[in-house]
Amino acid sequence: MTELPGGWASARLSEICSINPRVDKSALDPASVVSFVPMSAVEAETGKIDVSETRNFETVLKGYTPFRKGDVLFAKITPCMENGKMAIIPNLANTYGFGSTEFHVLRPRQGIDPRFIYHAVSNRAFRSHAEHNMTGAVGQKRVSAAILEEHEVGLPPIKEQRRIVERIDVLFAEIDKGVESLRVAKRSIALYRQSLLKSAFEGRLTADWRVQNPDKLESPDELLARIREERETRYQADLDKWEQALAKWKRDGEKRRKPRKPKQPREIPAKAIDIGVLGWTLVPLGLLIDDPTYGTSKKCNYGAGAKGVLRIPNIGLGRIDPTDLKSADFDEDEVEQYRLVEGDVLTVRSNGSLTIVGKPALVNAGDTEFLFAGYLIRLRPIFVSLVPKNLVYLMIDPRVRAQIEAKAKSTSGVNNISAKELQELSVPICSSAEQSEIVRILDARLEAAEMLEAEIDTNLARAEALRQSFLKKAFAGQLVPQDPDDEPASTLLTRIRTADGRTPVRRKKMRVEA
Repeated sequence: MTELPGGWASARLSEICSINPRVDKSALDPASVVSFVPMSAVEAETGKIDVSETRNFETVLKGYTPFRKGDVLFAKITPCMENGKMAIIPNLANTYGFGSTEFHVLRPRQGIDPRFIYHAVSNRAFRSHAEHNMTGAVGQKRVSAAILEEHEVGLPPIKEQRRIVERIDVLFAEIDKGVESLRVAKRSIALYRQSLLKSAFEGRLTADWRVQNPDKLESPDELLARIREERETRYQADLDKWEQALAKWKRDGEKRRKPRKPKQPREIPAKAIDIGVLGWTLVPLGLLIDDPTYGTSKKCNYGAGAKGVLRIPNIGLGRIDPTDLKSADFDEDEVEQYRLVEGDVLTVRSNGSLTIVGKPALVNAGDTEFLFAGYLIRLRPIFVSLVPKNLVYLMIDPRVRAQIEAKAKSTSGVNNISAKELQELSVPICSSAEQSEIVRILDARLEAAEMLEAEIDTNLARAEALRQSFLKKAFAGQLVPQDPDDEPASTLLTRIRTADGRTPVRRKKMRVEA
């Protein structure tokens, strides 16, 4: 342990607060109203908590976590713990409140400031330590009470605790002002992005282009007929390639697997819809793409094979991000089945977060060495009918997103969209020439917005780093000066131990530097 400042003492959390203390529920009237705190009522990182929800005591008597004013709630389950869902309990509707069983409760002992406990367990250094000591299955990992009990902190005298938390409050309030301004700016960028996409796919962004290019405009009936023709031409071309491959397979003695015959495109009914913009119509997405393909279900791991396999973490903001890449070995037929070509669009088909389902990423030339995993779907635009980058923008257009989320939404906790449902999405479409102009304008304007957003994210990260720097100084005794007239923390600890009626057993130290 690093040397503590004068007047400080080393203490385990179990010495300075009760962890998950018992409550005599018989003292409460079953018909009384109590505050209820679900996990969603605790805001990540900020310590803000909403205790406005109430329930009858008899409905929470069993299966919920009890707490009272001044207790510190600590989310123990992943990812809530890592996200910083911790808070100090304010005034409640009754003496006790109840909440999710995924909270640990820390009740400060006499002479311990709840804000000091909150900062001791909510800082990133401790959360990182707790994360690496979680137990349980993936997706259901939890921090045990023992991790909290054994955690050692440097304990200041009572008066210095107050000076520390008051100084933290002032410093954090200044940081919060700047952070809120950054978040407002970030929300403005998100609104700008949505407004720009809406403008693009209502035809307003390219209104001048249409005036200058009347010869490139088609009626809805002409546009739909051409899309159907191009779809059939694409199928016939694939059929010709298959017949050539089949002939070669026979000439070679039928030694390898027989070439797979291309599937006849499924019939997709559509009418030419006039949306009031010359040269535009609405069509099902299935008319503009080959039949969607699900990815491989083969198990992949880091460095496990010769072929990199793209997964959900590799679907970036409209582009492939190969930094977190797993791999596996595949035979030639599997490589052919799951191969990617430049212009493909990969999209997420299943995820616990609804906002992730349908998230698209364009496959560029450098990404074609990879295959793709089962939670992704490959969409292959039909050339001329659909410009690949335009498909990416279409899938993040607010109105198309609304369709995706409506189809994917589930009460089971796992949201999913099928290949058939993707084909049924109704999308606004125009000529490939106008699509290219849309992409050109959106690329330029959204790139500028993306750069500004990246700068905001950098400043938000700096603000968080500054916050953690202050906490580190606080728990090292460097944030406020020590007062030699303060009662030493060792005296406070002796008083706590005496009141508790026991001498704590000294076990392996688990102190983590803040």
